[in-house]
Formats: sequence, C-alpha cells, structure tokens
Amino acid sequence: MGTGTDSSVACTWDNGSCEGTPLCPPRCPRFTDREGHPMLVRPSEPADFDALVEMYEDLDGHSRAMGLPPATTPKLEAWLSRLLDTGWNLIALDGDRVVGHVAVIPAESADPEFVIFVHQDYQNRGVGSELVKQLIAHAGDRAHDELTLSVSSGNRRAITVYQNVGFDVVERQVTELAMALDLQQPIVEQVQQPPAARN
Repeated sequence: MGTGTDSSVACTWDNGSCEGTPLCPPRCPRFTDREGHPMLVRPSEPADFDALVEMYEDLDGHSRAMGLPPATTPKLEAWLSRLLDTGWNLIALDGDRVVGHVAVIPAESADPEFVIFVHQDYQNRGVGSELVKQLIAHAGDRAHDELTLSVSSGNRRAITVYQNVGFDVVERQVTELAMALDLQQPIVEQVQQPPAARN
C-alpha cells in the first residue's frame, strides 16, 4: 500500500518552531490533525496509484459527491489516471496510508479546477482544511491566476472550509455551487508562511 517511505517517522517531530529554508516546499508538509496525530502532505508519485485506488474504493456513500469518485474499479482507475496525467496532485498520509487527495486539472491552466476527497475515518480532523491550505500554497507557486471548484450545495461543511480561506461563490445552480479563489489574495502568502511564523 505504501511507497517504501515510512512517513509516520518522517512527520513525528514538532515543526512549530521551524522557520523554513529556501529548499522547503510552498507549505510545510508536516501537520498534526485535531486528534494530535502527526500526518504528512506531499505531491503524489506514480507508486501511490494503488494506495489512491484503495482509499477511493473504501469511501462511504456520504463522502462521494456529484458522481465522484466513480463507483466501479475500472472507471475509478481511468478517472484517477486522467487526474494524475493531466494535473498536479497532493496526497495526505497517515504513515503509509493515503487518507486524502486533492487533484488540480488541467495543470497548465490559468484557472484550473480541483477536486478533493478525504477518507471518512479522517473527516472532521482538519485533514481537509490542511489539504486546502496545501493546495493554495502550491498553486501560488505555479502560474495559476485562480482556483475553481464545483461543490454540492448541500455540503455545508466543505463550503464553509472554502469560504474560510477566501473562496467566493461565482455561480449558483440547483444542486451545486461554483466557487473561485483569486490567487492574488493575501491568503496565498499566509498559507506559505513557515510554521514558526503562523503561531
């Protein structure tokens, strides 16, 4: 299931006083969830494919939205392959277990759309919020002007997370909302600060 790297060992240190270096990614990959559990967010690698499939196959019905992820394994694998081939992707890890995924497509677009999913065992623990902050930090380092998404109008928890970091509703439909975040907003620099500067 893993990639050969034990990320539980890699993320157990307290990064609260870290001031960062020029070699750091756009946001510190280490974070602690609301239960005090150390976790890691990093770009996905080809070796993560099977672990991503496993996470998505185990998602419950409440974690699915607007027909995504696809319900059958062949369609799921084709969907994931498209996300990985045409976009850039981040995964949240608990040890070697993939517990969250955000995909941004198309990678070269000025205003790409993203999808985000968190395994039900890790919801309400801050994993989704951290993935959104990681998404914004990484997007700020790329040639994107804004991030866009579609969200079910009944998914109040997700809408609140997006609004809390500056996403605005740009279109309302009966069952979904279109939202966007201008990457010139101060939130980009805020989420890119090293841990010591955030405290």
